[in-house]
Amino acid sequence: MRTTLVLALALALGLGLSGCKPKKSESAAGGTAPAAAQKAGAMETLDYLSETPVRSFDKPEVVTDHKKYDYYAEIETSKGKIVIDLLEDSAPNTVNSFVFLALHRFFDGLRWHRVVPGFVAQTGDPTGRGSGGPGYRFGLEIDPALSYDAAGWVGMARTADPNTNGSQFFITLGPAPHLTGGYTIFGKVTAGQDVVEKLTQQDTIKTVRILRKPKP
Repeated sequence: MRTTLVLALALALGLGLSGCKPKKSESAAGGTAPAAAQKAGAMETLDYLSETPVRSFDKPEVVTDHKKYDYYAEIETSKGKIVIDLLEDSAPNTVNSFVFLALHRFFDGLRWHRVVPGFVAQTGDPTGRGSGGPGYRFGLEIDPALSYDAAGWVGMARTADPNTNGSQFFITLGPAPHLTGGYTIFGKVTAGQDVVEKLTQQDTIKTVRILRKPKP
């Protein structure tokens, strides 16, 4: 169903995806698929839970229902927009945490503090040094059907052992098979990979909007 949704949105915008391929082989650049779908009434944008950024929590509240909804994130950066298909079935706890933080504007203004060409662009650290987080930590969620086999996968960074996931995440800039099994995959870029390719350590996240669509 999710691949059908991405294909339909891409075709509506002329992105030219062909066939119903598994998510592992999908990638796209440019476009605003969820935004277009929203205009057509197919998606809804979730309201923020805070008017200003909040960056310290004891734990994430449950704000998603992965059995009922498909979730997307639109990340507006200083270089342009990135659209991410959040993989709520593969990593429900991780997606819930990401959505919770986004709805509290946690990511607004944060820098892409680590950009390694051909490898990853990483953000989500309020300290900007690669050691910060949201005040809580959680463990890995590994879907054996997914792997870091291409650019555009969205994964959780961790500060130490596998139970130190928090708010930091990265987007791959190429295949990174050595990360598979050790870092949660919780999303796939469906539009704006060209924006990811342009990011530098001076670029920031302006806003993150969360969209959702009922599952059939």
